[in-house]
Amino acid sequence: YRGDSVLPETDVDVTFADLPLLETIHESIRRAGFERPTPIQAACIPPALEGKDVIGLAQTGTGKTAAVSIPIIQRLANRPELGGLILAPTRELAAQITTMLNDLGRESGIRVATIVGGVKMDEDFFALRSWPNVLVATPGRLLDHIENEGLTLDEIEVFAVDEADRMHDMGFIP
Repeated sequence: YRGDSVLPETDVDVTFADLPLLETIHESIRRAGFERPTPIQAACIPPALEGKDVIGLAQTGTGKTAAVSIPIIQRLANRPELGGLILAPTRELAAQITTMLNDLGRESGIRVATIVGGVKMDEDFFALRSWPNVLVATPGRLLDHIENEGLTLDEIEVFAVDEADRMHDMGFIP
């Protein structure tokens, strides 16, 4: 998906109720006041639900975070171990993603841990001991935990990068 174009197979009249989601997710979406997916959500959610790789590009405020979060919640609902990783370039964006995951995934059993730079490592350890099934992280702090604290990502089956272009510009790609 790119810009305001809609993929040919995307039904512009689709509602969230039409998507094959857990009822707990439908309830959370209704509670959040969402009725119809935005164009990026309508284009990205169905293939992501099928397990396909998705690259989405759209302006700020178009619903990209929900487009990423909803399929992750669907796939990892009530999973006992860590299964999802979302990288974000800044702590502010990581906090926004965490809020969206908590708002839409709480009823589905999603447990989110956030590890970002600028926060005491003790807070990260506490978050990681909470048995999250989704980890939201900034690249530098994630590397700190992998290299120094032994965090492993062996069980990750869903990986998302938010604002990959910005991370590239910030030098995080290596």
